[in-house]
Amino acid sequence: MSLVPLATFKEYLPEVQGTASDTELQNLLERVESVVAAFIGFQRPTAAAPVSNASGLASAAYTLYVDGPATGYPNTIFLPMQPVTAITSWHSDVEREYGTDKEIAADQYELDTNLGYLILKSTSSVTIESGFRANKIICTAGFTSAAFDLTHAVCVYASALQRGKSTQGKDSTTQREVSVKLSPRTMPQEVKDILYPLRVSGRVL
Repeated sequence: MSLVPLATFKEYLPEVQGTASDTELQNLLERVESVVAAFIGFQRPTAAAPVSNASGLASAAYTLYVDGPATGYPNTIFLPMQPVTAITSWHSDVEREYGTDKEIAADQYELDTNLGYLILKSTSSVTIESGFRANKIICTAGFTSAAFDLTHAVCVYASALQRGKSTQGKDSTTQREVSVKLSPRTMPQEVKDILYPLRVSGRVL
């Protein structure tokens, strides 16, 4: 199910009346959200079914691996997802066995939900290990609801794709015996401008 309601998406398509196209539009909406999630920098959820809906914007369970603390911040892990709403477990183990003796207890750190930071408390007695995939974090990440700007970005992109279906794969068309150049079938700049501030920390622009 998409994060953006189908009814909201249809507000961007006043030419569509009734419910005959609802299934088609819902499928398009979910595919667009998957593309937007990839653009923002979301990874694929740990478990998702069906596979066609494996990646989206909505909150889901993730297993994330981080080599170690951020440079200059020895007590902080920057997760490759944001927002992060809950941490199930955090193991810090350079040997990558992630046993119970390597689990960092929840009372040893704080979670910055918006930025996706795990920050050891000043009173913590543990050390964050560094190495390839040394830190394994199981968490819940993604959006529980769509803010107005994110909703607008998804709907603008999805409506542009819906209207362009008849000319998909073409770079020009003929209208009244005149050849008309079509715009590229890429993410609109308006959508990119909205999504740039939502990109995951460290994501290459």
